[in-house]
Amino acid sequence: MAITKADFIEGMAKGMAVLESFDTERQRLNATLAAQRAGITRAAARRHLLTLAHLGYLETDGSHFWLSPKVLRFSGSYLASARLPRVLQPTLNRLAAQAQGSFSVVVLDDSEVVIVARSVALQETDVLGTSLGAPQRPAAMARVLAYGLHLGARLPAHATSTGRVLLAAMDRAALSAWMKGRVLYRLTPYTLTDPKALRAVLTQVRAQDHCLAHEEHELGVHALAVPLRNAQGQTVAALNVVTSAARLSPAAVRDHWLPLMHDAALEVRALL
Repeated sequence: MAITKADFIEGMAKGMAVLESFDTERQRLNATLAAQRAGITRAAARRHLLTLAHLGYLETDGSHFWLSPKVLRFSGSYLASARLPRVLQPTLNRLAAQAQGSFSVVVLDDSEVVIVARSVALQETDVLGTSLGAPQRPAAMARVLAYGLHLGARLPAHATSTGRVLLAAMDRAALSAWMKGRVLYRLTPYTLTDPKALRAVLTQVRAQDHCLAHEEHELGVHALAVPLRNAQGQTVAALNVVTSAARLSPAAVRDHWLPLMHDAALEVRALL
């Protein structure tokens, strides 16, 4: 959303930049590091850190700062009031019960995707309903999934099935703006980091209307995603399933997962 300069509160923008400086890579910051990450002076970063700590959004030992539980008020309020998670949760629950997999709904936020709804099945079965070996304990089952797959989790768009589905939905100008000067970080030996190669993959995703990603975000994690479109045909989110490689064989994807997920996408289209 564009606003006039007179309506723009620069101090608030800087404070939010400092708050957004904290992530999984840098969980504890001092004034110098926060300044570097937020693109402001050290003195300004220090004042913002102290103010955020005074307001309860940060905790500190006097030198370093880290996020406090109070920041969860934002995500909690969004998840409680946003329409998208509420209308999709019943569908996710049904898919998880029907297919015994972990399903998520994800939206794009700049270079990352954010999980806004999810449902997990504790035991996986193959597409015919037979057990994939001995029954797994929940702890063992959880390792098939990516670490940190929780509501509000942020994942790199270029290395995830959902991110690629959402990027593929962009028009040429928007995608070029997104790609311009962007560094595609390597997360595993299989992560695609070449911009031209990513563009080629996005062209394929656009044509086939789904995306498979194998171990690009995290080793051992395999995912399939399809777009979720509203009644006007606009892609507003992506639906994915995270499961084992054995369950995402070409035949299983073609005969089981894609019909299941495309039917679900069609089912919720009028609600989006």
